[in-house]
Amino acid sequence: MATKAVPGFKVIEGWEKLPSGYTHKDVDGVAVDSKDNVYLMTRQQSRILVYDRNGNFLRSWGEEFFTPRTHGIAVGPDDMVYSVDDGDHTVRKFTPEGKQVMLIGTSGKPSDTGYDGKRLASIKRGGPPFNRPTDICVASNGELYVCDGYGNARVHRFAADGKLIQSWGEPGTGPGQFHLPHGIGISPDNRVFVADRENDRIHIYSRDGQLLDMWTHVQRPTDIAFDKNGRVYVSELWWRTGQESFTNGRIKYDLPGGVRVLDLSGNLLLHWCSADREAPGNFVAPHTVCVDSRGDLYVGEVTWTFGVNLGGVREDAHTFQKFAHC
Repeated sequence: MATKAVPGFKVIEGWEKLPSGYTHKDVDGVAVDSKDNVYLMTRQQSRILVYDRNGNFLRSWGEEFFTPRTHGIAVGPDDMVYSVDDGDHTVRKFTPEGKQVMLIGTSGKPSDTGYDGKRLASIKRGGPPFNRPTDICVASNGELYVCDGYGNARVHRFAADGKLIQSWGEPGTGPGQFHLPHGIGISPDNRVFVADRENDRIHIYSRDGQLLDMWTHVQRPTDIAFDKNGRVYVSELWWRTGQESFTNGRIKYDLPGGVRVLDLSGNLLLHWCSADREAPGNFVAPHTVCVDSRGDLYVGEVTWTFGVNLGGVREDAHTFQKFAHC
């Protein structure tokens, strides 16, 4: 299969020097620190892997903390690391070396939203933190924003010390309602973007939770990142024929996963995807995205969960790729 050529980006095959004995069938989170070191959150062997910008392995940690359902990661302005574990209903804060310094939520105890443990449609109401949270972002002042998605339908805003400031969102398809708030990010102009995955849209809020806009020209968005020039990067999951979008109904055709790049007004700058999903530079199941200080792009995929388990994708297909900006 040919390497995918994308205007402005070049896939770097073989970038990650994964240590012997380590695997990641799913990469559910990726973030970079102030030195452009890259932090991967993985499943199956649930841990955090740290690489330098050239793909050299630096360290790993977290095995004693995480369930098999890790889900998101962020690095704050001070290089502290934040993890989201939807199997444990918690958010944790670590030093870059893996020492835990804060825990938000009660380990193993979900909040009451009416969720039956299986179906998004069973969620009856928005609840307090957390019921299977999905992602986190960190504001410049240290405030934390967490989307609480698989068993809830809310965004929670916390002070830097973990104290809850406010929550917003309810289950549904109307403005300000969610069906699986899955990824979250703060833009350079200080707006909060939320990937409303199963509603095929992105909500945009002020920092205090006022709904400003919704973008509906996206597909099953999973994560959101921003570069220093204000470009918005959205990872988008595969819709299989016969699946159901809460807003667009039954999916009539195979819609491959991909990455979409927009400006801060929502204008489309670049979109790449392909049915040749296993080829280098294409995507099976994009779940997480981030951009470093040089504009290089990192994309993690839940290839095992959405590709191999559901059929049609080989077990050794890529789960993480770096794209150099060119």
